Amino acid sequence: MTVVSNDARFQPINLLEYEKLAQEHLSQMAFDYYSSGAWDEITLRDNRAAFERVKLRPRMLVDVSDRNLSTSILGQPLQLPLLIAPMAFQCLAHPDGEVATAIAAASAGVGMVLSTMATKSMEDVAAVGNKQNALQWFQLYIHKDRGLTRALVERAEAAGYKALCLTADAPVLGQRERDQRNEFALPPDLHLANLATISGLDISHKTGESGLFTYFAQQLNSAVTWHDLEWLQSISPLPLVLKGILRGDDAKLAVESGAKAIIVSNHGGRQLDGAIASLDVLAEIVTAADGKAEVLLDGGIRRGTDILKALALGAKAVLIGRPVLWGLAVAGQVGVSHVISLLQDELNLTMALSGCAKIQDIDSSLVKLS
Repeated sequence: MTVVSNDARFQPINLLEYEKLAQEHLSQMAFDYYSSGAWDEITLRDNRAAFERVKLRPRMLVDVSDRNLSTSILGQPLQLPLLIAPMAFQCLAHPDGEVATAIAAASAGVGMVLSTMATKSMEDVAAVGNKQNALQWFQLYIHKDRGLTRALVERAEAAGYKALCLTADAPVLGQRERDQRNEFALPPDLHLANLATISGLDISHKTGESGLFTYFAQQLNSAVTWHDLEWLQSISPLPLVLKGILRGDDAKLAVESGAKAIIVSNHGGRQLDGAIASLDVLAEIVTAADGKAEVLLDGGIRRGTDILKALALGAKAVLIGRPVLWGLAVAGQVGVSHVISLLQDELNLTMALSGCAKIQDIDSSLVKLS
C-alpha cells in the first residue's frame, strides 16, 4: 500500500511515523486539537508509558503455523480485536472525514464508533457499514435538551447502529491549553453534521478560549448520573456501552445499570490530567465486571504488542484514536486502511512470537508488570 509523502522516498512503516508525517498535512490548529491532552499532558504520556511497563513472557515450541486474529464483540464478528474510537471533526484531517474512516474500518472487518460531534452525518456513515454488516456504534453525549438527545438516539437506531456508546467522563470538558492558545474553532465550511438542523449548535470562534470548551459548557448536561442510564435505555433497545470508566466500583455500577460493555478510557488524556493510565486499571475493571459485561481498552495503542498486552490483561478488544487521524490526514481512506493493516500485521507477528495461534490463546501468563 503506497502512501504519499512530501518526500517520495519516505513511506510510513509504523504508526509513530504516521504521526510525524501527518504534521505536513494539517494546520497547526488541527494538529494541536488532535494531538493535545489536558493541562500538562501527564496522562497523555502515561497512556504510552503504561505499555512500556508491561513485559511479555512468550511461550516456546507452540504450533503457530496457522493464526486466527478474529473475535466478536457483543455477538458481532471482527476480523481482529480492534475498533476505531469516537473522534470528532474528522473532516479537519481530510474532506471525506468519517466516511473515509468507515470505509476503511468496514473493509478491514474492524469496528467503528461514530462521534456525536462528527463532521459527516450518522446516516452517511451508517450507509457504508450497513453494506458490509460492519460493527458500528454511535457515541452519545447527553445534551441539556433531552429532546435533542432522544432524537439522536432514535436516528442512530433507525440508521442501523448496533449499540449506543455513552461517554461518561465528560460532564465538562477538560482544559486543553493548546486549543485555548489557538482559540480552536471549526473552519466556516465544517459543521456538526448530526446537529446541522439545529440553530446555534456549532463550534464557533471564542476570543481567548477554545470554541469546543464553550460548546460543552453551554450545551452538554453536567448533571448526568447513573439514574439517567435508566432513561436512556427506556428510549432505545440498543445495547448500552459505557466509555470512560477508570474504577472497579464504577464498573460494578455500570453492570448493575445495564451496560453490556465497558470501555476503560481516560479520554486519551484529554479530560482529567493526572488520571490513571487506562492499561494500569484494566485488570481491576475486568475483575469487577466479572464476565457480566465485555471490557474494552482505549488509550495509547500504537503497536501490535500493545494489543496483545491489553488482551492478556483481560480486554476483549481495543480502540485506537489518534493514529487513525494521522492516516486520514496523510492519505484519506487509504491512509486509514494502511494504519489498520500495520496493526494487524504487527499483532499477527506478536502472536506468533508469543506462542499464540488464536486470540483465545492470549492470557495473563503472557505478561508481567516491570
